[in-house]
Amino acid sequence: MACALQNKPLNDGQTPERRQSELAHSSLLFAAIFVIIFLLHLPLLQLPYFWDEAGYYVPAARDILLTGSLIPHSTVSNAHPPLVMAWIALWWKVAGYAPLVTRSAMLLLAAFALMGVFRLAEVLTDKKVAIASTLCTAVYPVFFAQSSLAQVDLAAAGLIFWGLAAYLQRRTAASIFWFALAGLSKETAILAPAALAGWEVAGLLARQSSLRKLWRDGEPGLGSLRHVALLSISVLPLALWYGYHYSQTGYVFGNPEFFRYNVAETLEFRRFFLALILRIWQVVGYLHLWIVTLAALLAMWVLPRRQRDSGFEHERIGLPDQMILYSVISTYVIAMALIGGAVLARYMLPAVPLVIIVSISTLRCRVRPWRAIVFLVALGFVAAWFWNPPYGFSPEDNLAYRDYVILHENGERFLEARYPMARVLTAWPASDEISRPWLGYITRPMSVVRIENFSLDQMLQAADLRTNYDVALVFSTKYEPGSRLWDRFQRFTELRTRWKTRFFGFHRDVPPAAAARILGGRVVFSEQRQGLWIAVIEIERVEEAHEPTSHLPIAAAEVNGRREEN
Repeated sequence: MACALQNKPLNDGQTPERRQSELAHSSLLFAAIFVIIFLLHLPLLQLPYFWDEAGYYVPAARDILLTGSLIPHSTVSNAHPPLVMAWIALWWKVAGYAPLVTRSAMLLLAAFALMGVFRLAEVLTDKKVAIASTLCTAVYPVFFAQSSLAQVDLAAAGLIFWGLAAYLQRRTAASIFWFALAGLSKETAILAPAALAGWEVAGLLARQSSLRKLWRDGEPGLGSLRHVALLSISVLPLALWYGYHYSQTGYVFGNPEFFRYNVAETLEFRRFFLALILRIWQVVGYLHLWIVTLAALLAMWVLPRRQRDSGFEHERIGLPDQMILYSVISTYVIAMALIGGAVLARYMLPAVPLVIIVSISTLRCRVRPWRAIVFLVALGFVAAWFWNPPYGFSPEDNLAYRDYVILHENGERFLEARYPMARVLTAWPASDEISRPWLGYITRPMSVVRIENFSLDQMLQAADLRTNYDVALVFSTKYEPGSRLWDRFQRFTELRTRWKTRFFGFHRDVPPAAAARILGGRVVFSEQRQGLWIAVIEIERVEEAHEPTSHLPIAAAEVNGRREEN
């Protein structure tokens, strides 16, 4: 999409003084980026842990801190490589266990990732495009929300950007190093070197055809085979991790349930096709991303400024370099449509900044007021921090996750204050939030009766077992838009709901008033924020809890048992 020209020359033959100057410049830039994003995230830094943070990554990092074990035991191992969790544990060891420390440590990784975006864009084009691309990436809602969350996708993406920059500069050892670290951050990061290796092999097959101009060497040969062999080295650390994980657990790719959900059940053509559409949307249009991609597409109808203005100079992305980026983007789109039970937007973080870089470079070389367009793009991204779209999305993709956390803080503190010894019916992740005080929601563990979700079927089953619990904590497990775009098309809506239910685990949560009627209780606390809600339902017999009854000692024993487990 970007205007094609010659490849940018490699930065060889630097003097030690020049390298020292660039290192100082990079350090200052990193510090500036970190300070800016730290200040922007300041209201979020002390929030308790959210969703997968609480369910896997924080418990896994805590196990490293307390026991030194790289394989978690306080949660079921998913075989995720331990690099990011070890990074968090290191900061806890140095500065203490607290959400502020965790989120500050993740912001350091986010700043490093943005430095990678800047470096990659600068290698491909020039500083102006690099600054604009870094700005837009930093404020893109998914990247912004993930920047302070204790999850692994953003860290892996940042290391991939550094690896790509080194690869484009033909700094082989550096590219292997960065790709190896990316693989140790998240297993799917090996898709980037795999895409590059595949592209090199395709170049060998096309070296006698007219398509050879799509490759950097023009006439791919033995050098491509060498690159493929060297790229393969970056996968070895991940392979060693899997070998170690197998020796300790008997599983290579995590527990059987994790493998079934993320791989075995996703290999169905109709599901792949639907997920592919979603993945394409996530890299070209999701949460106002369409503003920059549509602007770049429209700019393609305009003659390059070089042809209209003889004085205009701009280092454009060469066609071979574009093809390298497209190979990584397309590999991620296809692979992540094929695997992964949840089609989460954060899985596409290694691809989205590449789309942003190409789009902004296209605007720069074709449209005179390109800076104004970049400003509008950034403004649109910032608006999407607060504005929830009229379609379903994950709260972790913008500041809706803050609404979720505040709702759960309020609801669970009410629950702890009023029913400290009660047995609580709820679903994950609240089941972890109220049984593990170190997640930041309550001060002491509560006894939990867990169900899968708050669908009608699950609630009816829970109603048959109401003697097993005293209080129910119900909440929205999915964001529900106020107005649904497709509701006016009844047949399409029914078909869409059926597909989502079959292939993506969709369900509708029973609202609090209906849940109270089903469970035979009354709503004693409820709160809602922008499509998310939480409620506490007191079962009628809880009225008798002040008298000596048989279930109270049992509840206390269960609480004590929880304390011992944790």
